[in-house]
Amino acid sequence: MDIVKVFANNVKKYRVDRGFSQEAFAEKAGLHRTYISAIEREKRSIALDNVQKIADALEIETYKLFIETDIINKL
Repeated sequence: MDIVKVFANNVKKYRVDRGFSQEAFAEKAGLHRTYISAIEREKRSIALDNVQKIADALEIETYKLFIETDIINKL
């Protein structure tokens, strides 16, 4: 499993599912839009405190950002 890819895919999936643009989501999370973009493109590693900010902004449990999509669909 490539954890960076899984995380990036999940951030984008949950963001799009909730109807957020990158800009609106970044503002809600208290992060910069280019930072969110880089995460979704697998270009940035991310600090744990920012993982929590993202999960909080998406209103999901943090662990869900680290589970591959096919496993999430089974939950």
